[in-house]
Amino acid sequence: MATGSAQRKPRPVPDWIPLSQSITIAICIGGGGHQSPMRNPHCVHDIQDWNIMALLPYDGAMIPGLRKFHEPSATFHYAKRDIVIRQNWNQLGVAAVVWDAAIVLCTYLELGTIQLQDRTVIELGAGTGLVGIVAALLGADVTVTDREVALQFLESNLQENIPPDLRTKARARELNWGVNLDQFDPGSYDVVLGADVVYLEEAFPALLETLEYLSSEETTILLSCRIRYERDQNFLQMLGSRFVVEKVHYDTEKDVHVYKAQKRMAKEDL
Repeated sequence: MATGSAQRKPRPVPDWIPLSQSITIAICIGGGGHQSPMRNPHCVHDIQDWNIMALLPYDGAMIPGLRKFHEPSATFHYAKRDIVIRQNWNQLGVAAVVWDAAIVLCTYLELGTIQLQDRTVIELGAGTGLVGIVAALLGADVTVTDREVALQFLESNLQENIPPDLRTKARARELNWGVNLDQFDPGSYDVVLGADVVYLEEAFPALLETLEYLSSEETTILLSCRIRYERDQNFLQMLGSRFVVEKVHYDTEKDVHVYKAQKRMAKEDL
């Protein structure tokens, strides 16, 4: 097959930065000719209309929008309590900072549109645990989940923010989407929560499988996310093929959507 002449569809530039402190960011300025960027694994590439490309080492202090992620903690006020969330970008990267989608979902939960008192709730990709903590403070029995590497950090935020009388109502468990799901009871949760879990296209099938496994026809799924790229719309279409989906909230300032999904009713046998 001939090479060099085929045009590949460019991948969008991610609006988050990988985990290393010493990575390189490729900054492209202006339009003009189509050139191939330097093939450095830490560079953003496959971008059309390159004109000037500057390479510089990444330092959190250099980029104002990212400085908040390098703070050791972030404080929020939900459920009539101050919640202090530890952050650890240097060790755990994107899993250990509070993203806008989590803040918007917490705000939506506090509105009371979804009943949480005495409901069983599971959070996927919990990261810092902020969303699960708020759900527990609002009366839910909560299981927050993430990969094994993040569990100790996640548990520390639970310990610091869940009062003693509610500690039996909140726990952290390992969950890799689509893997060993039989360790959880199928369809046993009243509410499934996910903040900023729609970003990696390769994980969409496993995420959908996990949502299907954990939910029943009575389960309410709440997903908060930005709709940045075509792949995000594709996920919503995939979700809509298995669930009834509706947008229930939009934060214009943070550009974050909250979607509610419920499993479609099984067709009756003819």
